[in-house]
Amino acid sequence: MLDHNTTKHRYYFLNTNANMVSSISSFSCKSPTTFTFLCILLLFVFVTESVSTNETSINPMDGLKKMKRVRAHLKKINKPSVKTIKSPDGDLIDCVVSHLQPAFDHPKLRGQKPLEAPSERPKGHNSSDEIFDTIQLWAELEFCPEGTIPIRRTSEKDVLRASSLRRFGRKIRRGVRRDTSSGGHEHAVAFVNGDQYYGAKASLNVWTPAVSDPYEFSLSQLWVISGSFGNDLNTIEAGWQVSPELYGDGYPRFFTYWTTDAYQATGCYNLLCSGFVQTNNRIAIGAAISPRSSYNGKQFDIGIMIWKDPKHGHWWLQFGSGVLIGYWPSFLFSHLQKQASMVQFGGEIVNSRSRGSHTSTQMGSGHFADEGFRKAAYFRNLQVVDWDNSLLPLTNLHLQADHSNCYNIKAGKNNVWGNYIYYGGPGRNAGCP
Repeated sequence: MLDHNTTKHRYYFLNTNANMVSSISSFSCKSPTTFTFLCILLLFVFVTESVSTNETSINPMDGLKKMKRVRAHLKKINKPSVKTIKSPDGDLIDCVVSHLQPAFDHPKLRGQKPLEAPSERPKGHNSSDEIFDTIQLWAELEFCPEGTIPIRRTSEKDVLRASSLRRFGRKIRRGVRRDTSSGGHEHAVAFVNGDQYYGAKASLNVWTPAVSDPYEFSLSQLWVISGSFGNDLNTIEAGWQVSPELYGDGYPRFFTYWTTDAYQATGCYNLLCSGFVQTNNRIAIGAAISPRSSYNGKQFDIGIMIWKDPKHGHWWLQFGSGVLIGYWPSFLFSHLQKQASMVQFGGEIVNSRSRGSHTSTQMGSGHFADEGFRKAAYFRNLQVVDWDNSLLPLTNLHLQADHSNCYNIKAGKNNVWGNYIYYGGPGRNAGCP
């Protein structure tokens, strides 16, 4: 990928060398002996930098080819819109005709239209309380017209921040807690396994954790998982995340993800590939969430439910009190065509150790679970969907924190919040070097 910073530095070197040539030519090396050493040193630096620059310079044609590929990819995912809304937070939201969204580039969906909402929600869901809450600044201005969906426009800068075009919009492996952290990913999660699961539901509060490196992220989400932790891993994920690499800022954003081969070649964030079919015209996946929770202040949480429609077998995403966002077609998956074997709730960060020590990237609120309400991040009313399409409280809940001195987790239960967890932490500290 063409690195603008690298290019800028090389341009600086070239101009520096040119200036050196000018200075050296006007400065006689036949000057008194006291200046002879300086002359030799200047000439040595000039020759060394010139050779280095020539050896590592970018072929302009390679750069043009890469930009051509980037623009072709942008044309593929930025669909023609009937209207564009400029959000106060800087995003451009394109209103795209529903059946022209990226999902319908998939061979099995081409020429089709989004499905109608499933006739039956999981038992125990209060379908009479389907209230739409505005959680994104763009939607405070206006909604996309009926028959269209809102898509956050992807820019050239977004793509160029990725390590490669192939990796753009994808998680680096691994994004699920196994038995320990892997590839720099660290988790503090609650999970259930050992049964058959057809969905999950919870409410989680939204924060703005600091991310210390542009190639790290911090997220809080639900995972619906099936398969082994080898190359056949299937996941469906939804929640909020802060990812400077993906979005170019530090806002928490509503996101989705899926993979059917352990994050290798399939799946992506949001609508950045063919897969998830959006049906809602009021929430833009990938757009920033507002308001957010504040430490020792007002808390703001969002409700998320993922469940498998018994009739057609697709996995639907519901937001808030009953607003349907869309669905993942069952044919995208192998194991998840049937059911899930694990459900997880909690946080994940990437620890790049780019400065030789543990990252200072925060998880959740950036405070440990022990601080509790209004200070730590939480999930409340944790539930799973069973074979009979019924929402049930969790049993046999397990907790896992990869490095509890960096990020930790604790669980509880009461009559108001049902099963709940607090989780998170500051990352690097005296106990987490």
